[in-house]
Amino acid sequence: MRIATYVKSILAGLSAGAAAAVTAAQDNAITAGEGITIALAVLGAWGITYAVPNARKTDA
Repeated sequence: MRIATYVKSILAGLSAGAAAAVTAAQDNAITAGEGITIALAVLGAWGITYAVPNARKTDA
């Protein structure tokens, strides 16, 4: 198991969560609905990133 294989997914989740959190915090308060949106953004990014395989190295 290599850490590099998971870095893409972790960074995708962090960036999606950060983007949702910054948008939610514009009014200086995060409601329960906004918290759920942040969590769903992270989970969605992880799921989509997991579903898309890494590019294969070619001998080109």
